[in-house]
Amino acid sequence: MEIKEALELFKKDNAVQQAYSHALGVLYYDQDTVAPKNSASGFASTMGIMSEIMYKLQVSDEHIETVITLHDNLDQLDTITRREVEEEYRSFNFMKNIPMDEYTAYSKLLAESQGIWQEAKVTDNYALFEPYLAKLIEYTKKFAEYQNSGLSNYNFWLNEFERGISTEKLDDFFGKLKNAIVPLIREIKERGRKIDTSFIEVPYSIQTQRLFSDYLMKVMSINPDDCIIGEVEHPFTTNYNKHDVRITTHYYENSVASSMYSVIHEGGHALYELNTGDDLIGSPLAGGASMGIHESQSRFFENLIGRSEAFIEYIFPKMKELFPEQLEKVSAHDFYLAVNRAEPSLIRTEADELTYCLHIMVRYDIEKQLIDGSLTTKDIPAEWKRLYKEYLGVDVLSDREGALQDSHWSGGSFGYFPSYALGSAYGAQILYHMKKELDVDKLVSEGKISDIVAWLTDKIYKYGRVMTPAEIIENACGESFNPDYYIDYLTEKFRKIYEL
Repeated sequence: MEIKEALELFKKDNAVQQAYSHALGVLYYDQDTVAPKNSASGFASTMGIMSEIMYKLQVSDEHIETVITLHDNLDQLDTITRREVEEEYRSFNFMKNIPMDEYTAYSKLLAESQGIWQEAKVTDNYALFEPYLAKLIEYTKKFAEYQNSGLSNYNFWLNEFERGISTEKLDDFFGKLKNAIVPLIREIKERGRKIDTSFIEVPYSIQTQRLFSDYLMKVMSINPDDCIIGEVEHPFTTNYNKHDVRITTHYYENSVASSMYSVIHEGGHALYELNTGDDLIGSPLAGGASMGIHESQSRFFENLIGRSEAFIEYIFPKMKELFPEQLEKVSAHDFYLAVNRAEPSLIRTEADELTYCLHIMVRYDIEKQLIDGSLTTKDIPAEWKRLYKEYLGVDVLSDREGALQDSHWSGGSFGYFPSYALGSAYGAQILYHMKKELDVDKLVSEGKISDIVAWLTDKIYKYGRVMTPAEIIENACGESFNPDYYIDYLTEKFRKIYEL
């Protein structure tokens, strides 16, 4: 096959795959946000058929010949096409090793599992979800084994989410975090000042919270014509192109901070997708470089910006306007302290910035055991309770607040959770270097988040997946990844807050 012919076919195949991916994404979003409860079987059937079509396209003889031809001539391709070919070569090598009937069955299982997980969580019935989880684990292990990568099954999946990461590197990373965080938490508990959070735990109108969410989106420089907010059990962000990104949140009447930081977190994801380069529109490279880099942006805006005193001071007048009764006797500083209280808790998405990574460590330890076969799905609730007691000192009284609290496993995302911790560490390092060029606190205090977004766009967003995670960090920071920035940031911030 000639290179010119191969290029034409490659672009055509890319367009078709992107179209099917778009359609499947809309279906998943619809299923999670507005579809009726009994729609799951219909969704599963449709998604199974569409996934089968995508599979056949990706492993067709013509497509494989096309990709191999281009892969053998990478030096004749422009930068974007070369990276597209490299990613597609990697992708079809993965897919061709998986039997089509198994891939189709797996896709149907994913569609069914999401609804079952939601029902299990609402009813606190782990036994309902457990058989589905067991099947998902089985597929996860089989699909890794089919690749003959030379990696352990879990390392294979970790590497899919964050290229170059491994249990060895994560064990070292988490070990450093644990050694720094656990003593600090203990010191805060023993002699840190008391922080009042009572005023964020009283009823806040959900309808008014929705208005507040719209305001936060505006503050973050998110164009509502390109991005909307849906409501779900477990917040997430999905994107179809830079002009169609959808974030989700949930509202609790007695926890205004929950939806507030959910919107800011998912808004960080959205900003990444909304600001990829125009030259990547329609390309499979138009997305985050990795889940870790993606989470660096969600965690960056949720914590480094959203929980900063400068940000709280800027948005507080609006909060007082929307919630005058609840915040009548509350100052911006009071609110800042309240949303930064560090106290071990049950729910990851509600966890404070300091203890958050301990929640990730629990999931990481369980995933390692599940994938290597030393833990069964039936044993997860007990192991969950044990680790929460060991790492955070809290008692898990229900599976709804324990092993069922996250949606990731029902979506087959084993190996994703460490990305949150890596993202938090990436974000702290990025902030350190950003402050060398921008007066971040001043910009935030003036509501000029757009200037921060512009810096991030120039250093990170516009490149999509053209760069690797390591190259992104090097480009933004002028050095390779270093978790010490994160440890220093947490230590300095929380010692000051608790007057230690």
